[in-house]
Amino acid sequence: MPKGGSPLHAGLYESALLPLEEESGPSTVYAQVIVDVPAKQTNRPFDYVVPDELKTWIGVGSRVGVPFGPRILQGFVIGLSERTDMEASKLKKIEQVLDLMPPLNPELVQLANWMSRTYVCHEITALQAMIPGALKAKYEKMIAVAEDGGRVRQNRTGAGGGQAVMFAGSAEDDAIVEFVRQKTAVSTEAMLSRFPAAGPLLKRMLEQGTLVEVQTVKDRLQAKKMLYVEPALEAEELLAQSRSLPSNAKRQKELLIYFSENPEPAPLAELSEKLGIGAGTMKGLAEKGWLTIKEREVFRDPYEGRKFDRTSPLPLTEQQRNALDPISEALDKKEHNVFLLHGVTGSGKTEVYLQAIQKCLDQGREAIVLVPEISLTPQMVERFKGRFGDAVAVMHSRLSQGERYDEWRKIGLKRVKVVIGARSAVFAPFADLGLIIIDEEHESSYKQEESPKYHARDVAIQRASRHGAAVVLGSATPSLESFSKTVNRRSDYEDGGGSQYRLLTMADRVEGRPLPAVHIVDLREELKEGNRSMFSRGLYKAIEERLHKKEQTVLLLNRRGYSTFVMCRSCGYVVQCPHCDISLTYHQVSRTMRCHYCGLSQPEPKTCPSCDSEHIRYFGTGTQRVEEELGKLFPGIRVIRMDVDTTSEKGAHERLLTRFRNKQADVLLGTQMVAKGLDFPDVTLVGVIAADTVLHLPDFRAAEKTFQLLTQVAGRAGRHKLPGEVFIQTYTPDHYSIVTASRHDYKAFLDSELEMRRERGYPPYCELALITFSHEQVPLLVRAGESFVARLKDCWQRSRNKAETGLAHSPVQPSYFEVYGPVASPIPRIKDRYRFQCMVKYRVGVDVSGMLTETAAAFDETVRQEKLQISIDVNPQVLM
Repeated sequence: MPKGGSPLHAGLYESALLPLEEESGPSTVYAQVIVDVPAKQTNRPFDYVVPDELKTWIGVGSRVGVPFGPRILQGFVIGLSERTDMEASKLKKIEQVLDLMPPLNPELVQLANWMSRTYVCHEITALQAMIPGALKAKYEKMIAVAEDGGRVRQNRTGAGGGQAVMFAGSAEDDAIVEFVRQKTAVSTEAMLSRFPAAGPLLKRMLEQGTLVEVQTVKDRLQAKKMLYVEPALEAEELLAQSRSLPSNAKRQKELLIYFSENPEPAPLAELSEKLGIGAGTMKGLAEKGWLTIKEREVFRDPYEGRKFDRTSPLPLTEQQRNALDPISEALDKKEHNVFLLHGVTGSGKTEVYLQAIQKCLDQGREAIVLVPEISLTPQMVERFKGRFGDAVAVMHSRLSQGERYDEWRKIGLKRVKVVIGARSAVFAPFADLGLIIIDEEHESSYKQEESPKYHARDVAIQRASRHGAAVVLGSATPSLESFSKTVNRRSDYEDGGGSQYRLLTMADRVEGRPLPAVHIVDLREELKEGNRSMFSRGLYKAIEERLHKKEQTVLLLNRRGYSTFVMCRSCGYVVQCPHCDISLTYHQVSRTMRCHYCGLSQPEPKTCPSCDSEHIRYFGTGTQRVEEELGKLFPGIRVIRMDVDTTSEKGAHERLLTRFRNKQADVLLGTQMVAKGLDFPDVTLVGVIAADTVLHLPDFRAAEKTFQLLTQVAGRAGRHKLPGEVFIQTYTPDHYSIVTASRHDYKAFLDSELEMRRERGYPPYCELALITFSHEQVPLLVRAGESFVARLKDCWQRSRNKAETGLAHSPVQPSYFEVYGPVASPIPRIKDRYRFQCMVKYRVGVDVSGMLTETAAAFDETVRQEKLQISIDVNPQVLM
């Protein structure tokens, strides 16, 4: 076992290990290690010596504990060599190996370097983003014996009045030193557990230097262990021993007979429950040498106890075959290709995914499937487990730490061939990827909003290019950036950079089922007619009809809570978050006002904080209020509400959706998590309470997001035999995003939106980068923002001059680079920190990431000393 490795892993990984080299020989091996320190000056590898005893266990991608100053820190090995540019005698040795098998493979290590350069982040940040939380280091302070051998120092006054140092120690001192020496390092808790009364003595020994405090790296989680029982004898011998037992040893006889017929190891707890035999009986037979009880590692299974009915491939429609054939051809050739599968809702994209994966598995390769919402995962898991069984691993944030840890290890051990999950599943450590599928590729949730601010779509394409793998981007409403990259449509913003996508189209629903009829309801007219309800007359009648027919309804309101703001009608005061420049949202169930940015929660006000008036009113509509109104208008109606508040517990999504599928509810009411991917045969009505919630945000993608959301949620209706109907309630019924969504006309929306983007110079006609500055003091913030912009422009000019000089005898490629700002952010204060931002617009071919890295480096000292925060987002999805 390597130092620091856990014996709990040994049985599992032993067969998977490979030596560093076939004959390591006497030569010194140096490891290049990225250390877990966020400071800018450490954003480079450090050389460490690999001790001879660890050479077998260390590879590229290993997590190691290394000395860094006075501490032991986690690091990742990104390279191994027999040379170093440093003075070899001054290099320190690697102290620990944290895993017997590297959690990352060399391809992922290279990918982290690409992410660091592309998304302007530290390489350690990219590496940490790739592994489950359970593998992120936890640092512990431990007690070790001092290097002088642990002799207790005592200061005594010498003849000349000076201090003479001598070494002595009591029996208790020696016992403590020996205990620590045997363990190498011991926690304070373990020490006091072993020597309960030694607190003062321990403190003295630390002060005298007999013992020292050191920092070490510990895993957050260990493998799960269970006791297993198995026969120690052959079947005939077990039966013979059962006959030799006295007549009153009935339970022991039963157990021996059972194992003579079932020789496979069985969990002790399950066996005890199944046979009604106590653990003492089993241990008694183990003491006789007839049975063996061993501790074994078991995988935590998030779907333990669930049975998935196996399914077979379905006959494909002509459109499905036309989509699958090019993907199959790319898999046969092992060529890297990117396919944009534009299929209307209900066209059967999932079956294409399944059959493409089967083709990939038949070739002995592996596949990743990404879904945007955790709410999609239950149905997708059922389909994929039903088709591929235990070959599927599931990875998303609602699994426990232990479950994610074990799913990750299954991948590394090649126990699974398919991974399905949310954004971070793109980092599944497969060694032979053949296919990556991104369902609902247009979704903004594929972009991570914390560093590293990567987009899973771009990471997937980068990974696939390294494996010669195919990428399938599926959507009924593709993002404009993706659609504009298809070879079928030349976009006039391109200058030769980036991947070209091949467009595959599925324009019809399976079995020719019609798309649902869509009605646009002008809420202004409803008000004129005296209807002040949140439900238009048409939607009210449609819900009533579905209740009578015992059909189901999906209602979308992309706003959680009871009301969007609370205002005093006497003085106009709006209840604001004291730490953020945003109004608080009222949640009726808990009777609290909450900030959805900093998490502040406070009781609802009884009187106005400004004028003491009692005329406090709740404005706007949230999902809680819609749920309450449904109960008033339709007594006895059964409503399932799905939003962040109702789905925070583990397994909540699956429980709620299972109830709806089993027709234990008439209405599924929710935020955007109910708008996509869900497939229920009895849903015949979809109602959009307010189509304008996104449309008027200060975001150039507002129209696109509105069109996508409306089209996706409309697609939940009439997916099977029963026809569907959709009501879209809006105050802007003539907006092109709403009109084209009502017609299911992606092309018409595309033409209108591209014209707007072209006029205003937004993607796909350029690329964007957003730089956000935050600080508690506005003057410093303004100075830092202006200085950053000036340096960035200077960097661009130097880059431009260099390019022109180098291309003096050839035409210079046209380029575009503009910086806007700094200006106050749309939400100018969050968590008591003021925010300014600037935006960079540029064309493909301009190395904006490199210029931003260089510019940000000049502010390292300001960041450290003034606590200025600078956030850089390349190709942002949110501009707020």
